[in-house]
Amino acid sequence: MSAIEPAVIIAEGVQFALSSFENGNSYVLRSKEDNSSAHLQGDDIVTFLQEYESIQTQYPHYDADQMLAQLWDQGGYSWMAVPDES
Repeated sequence: MSAIEPAVIIAEGVQFALSSFENGNSYVLRSKEDNSSAHLQGDDIVTFLQEYESIQTQYPHYDADQMLAQLWDQGGYSWMAVPDES
């Protein structure tokens, strides 16, 4: 019996959080204010990580909330979001 892999927090702020699961095989970008999350798997991860790295490079002074908000809003990941389970 294998143990469930715990979430790895990649970035977290007051409004947003980014976590990795299953040894990087899935990611969750969560809007705490909206109580919703975008679940990323497969090819979506590659694209997302490229966009995340690009924002880190372009805006090194951004905090976690600013970076993740950029992805959520301008990156369009809010469109992939589903309501969080209660």
